[in-house]
Amino acid sequence: MPAGNNPVRRRQLTAELKRLRDLAGLTQEEVASRADWHHTKVFRIESGRTAPHPNDVRVLATVYGLKDEEQIQALIQLAKDSRKRGWWYSYRDVLPSRYEFLIGLEQEAASIRTFELAVVPGLLQTEDYARALIRGGPLELGPDEIQRRLEVRLTRQQVLAKEDRPQFWVIIDEAVLHRLVGGPDVMRDQLDRLITASAEGRTTIQIVPYTVGAHPGTIGSFIVLGFAEPGEIDVVYTETIGGSLSVDKPDEVRHFTTAFDHLRAVALSPDDSNAMLIAARRALPGK
Repeated sequence: MPAGNNPVRRRQLTAELKRLRDLAGLTQEEVASRADWHHTKVFRIESGRTAPHPNDVRVLATVYGLKDEEQIQALIQLAKDSRKRGWWYSYRDVLPSRYEFLIGLEQEAASIRTFELAVVPGLLQTEDYARALIRGGPLELGPDEIQRRLEVRLTRQQVLAKEDRPQFWVIIDEAVLHRLVGGPDVMRDQLDRLITASAEGRTTIQIVPYTVGAHPGTIGSFIVLGFAEPGEIDVVYTETIGGSLSVDKPDEVRHFTTAFDHLRAVALSPDDSNAMLIAARRALPGK
């Protein structure tokens, strides 16, 4: 997906263009021939690899036989919106394309459900905790690149300060509370951040205690993003050392949403989770 663009608007546009092609009873090759395009262009548009220019959308509307000018203008506006660059575009030199994709989805999401096995979710990390994670990560980064990645992570968190912020539901493994990322002082501030977020009531935090034993999240962390637009399906985002992966096929997404529901069932209640956060803070060495 092209860097810095709006992935939700892009998905809506490509889905609608594909639907209109199907209604017209045309193959991608037939559309390309009638539009006098390279034979792969329609495939690149429908797969999200190419951002369709508004003029391309008008050409497609003609090929598909659309007569309603209001419908055509709505498609053209969607194409314009999908090409708008987000704030993260200026960091494209240090961001993997799939991470940009995640940021774009977060800006449009109505709900974010995340499970973390080893670390605090990025949207709730303090600056010092995030810096320690980036420094200790699998990549050998210089000071400037560390700082730029840190700026991205902290700016991402502004999505939770929006008036129409997404519903945010966090489940973390108890191991997260005991891993001293950055040392006791950094971890103390980080736990304070989680305690405050939990007490505010706008973010739901649950902890899966060690006593649960094996659970659906032991395979790894994941994020499920939901959207308010009719027909817009959930998207799952996961990260590995080798890169990241997004999933939007309904059958595959369902595996993750089911796992999240199971995790929610075995996790401590929000109140008991907050008590565990407070206890973990008190147990830290030092102050």
